[in-house]
Amino acid sequence: MPSLIVRLPNHLGDACMTLPALRLLAGHGYELALAGRGWAPALFAAYPWPVVALAAQRGERLRALHGWRTAHADGRGLLFTNSFSTALEFRLAGLRPIGYAADARRLLLARAVARPRIDAGVHMVEYYYRLAAQLVPNAPPLPRELELRVTDAARQRARALLHDAGVSGDYVVLCPVAVGLHRGRVKAWGGFGALCDALRARGMNAVVCPGPGERDAVFKATPNATLLAETDVGTFAALLAGSRLVVANDSGSGHLAAAVGVRLVSVFGVTDPAATRPWGARVTLVGSAKGWPDYAVVEAAVARALSA
Repeated sequence: MPSLIVRLPNHLGDACMTLPALRLLAGHGYELALAGRGWAPALFAAYPWPVVALAAQRGERLRALHGWRTAHADGRGLLFTNSFSTALEFRLAGLRPIGYAADARRLLLARAVARPRIDAGVHMVEYYYRLAAQLVPNAPPLPRELELRVTDAARQRARALLHDAGVSGDYVVLCPVAVGLHRGRVKAWGGFGALCDALRARGMNAVVCPGPGERDAVFKATPNATLLAETDVGTFAALLAGSRLVVANDSGSGHLAAAVGVRLVSVFGVTDPAATRPWGARVTLVGSAKGWPDYAVVEAAVARALSA
């Protein structure tokens, strides 16, 4: 089978949104090998594709990529990233990458693909799928779901996390943190603490599971939630998959919840849902890029989701 070394996006949510594209390639005969951030091996642990976590130092990244070039004689690559630097690294490692003609890198690409305009209504899932479809003649329509697989081992670790925290029965996962700013504005909705208290008043377990460096921020946002121990991305995905509902900002956690197919209330306030909303039929969007929704609107959406 033809081999293809795929450079994953640098953000968790975007990596989740490449799943239909990756399945398209694998389903049409490509032997995939993935390269990405440190969480990538855990995210794709349920798949047969080898995954390398690229180091922070460029020299180490180049050595790893060159090793893969040696193992995969045809040296073809696919860049889901848009940066000049990732195209340069693939070229320096002896790979021949295909990617979007972005960031003045056209000459570094073995095949440069015209870049769709995200502001013209193209969702990021479609953005990645269109690129993969360049390698698959007569590609089928874009799927409606991401369908991330989760390993049995990850499910067992998730159950252990809940047991150690004294959580039994149904639970709701709150994801109150969104890293970084969008055009100078905070990406995190401020009502998670009140929502946690409302869920607890209904007798529902409300749990939070902080990512790296998020423990203090999570506790500050939801002081009355059951705080789980920090874990890997694969176990976190299993935790989300086993929940009754997830409530999240526009964040990697929200995209991960959509990827595993759990019911999700996704709260927007500063980013554009048209391009970056979580992808899936079980997602309820609340809010918009124009401002955060009122607390009562979010609570009503959560109540409807729990009664569905």
